[in-house]
Amino acid sequence: MKTLQEFMEHTIQDLYSAENQILEALPQLMEHAQNDQLRQVFQLHQQQTEKQVERLEQIAQQMGIDPDGETCLAMQGIIEEAQDLLAQLEDGQVADAAIIGAAQKVEHYEIAAYGTARTLAQQAGQDQIADLLEQTLSEEKETDEKLTAIATGQVNQKAAQS
Repeated sequence: MKTLQEFMEHTIQDLYSAENQILEALPQLMEHAQNDQLRQVFQLHQQQTEKQVERLEQIAQQMGIDPDGETCLAMQGIIEEAQDLLAQLEDGQVADAAIIGAAQKVEHYEIAAYGTARTLAQQAGQDQIADLLEQTLSEEKETDEKLTAIATGQVNQKAAQS
């Protein structure tokens, strides 16, 4: 990559890969989650992620690129780590605490990546793309806050008592 535009294209393709990997992994998290609120957050986030993929496709079209083209190795690693963790857990409160931790790793990666992409778009004067990326960034932050609230409000306390 020699230009900021090439880096931005790479970033959009990387995010597209990450979001599609998340769509594949979310059903596993939902299946293992015991807490009803946690399952609801995952269900809502699955719907949001589908819309986020559509936004990335829209952005790629505006940029004149194919959204496919990269594999997000970071997300691949985060998801593999979560799958290894799930294989070691017994159902219950500790499992929910661990699932929240794994999900927050995903959210924190996305917050960092979308923040970078949004800033690149802003600096390139691509305001419409920046606005779409900001919308997704806000959703990722909101999901992270919901996960924190579930963890600190009930799941972690119950896990500590079990």
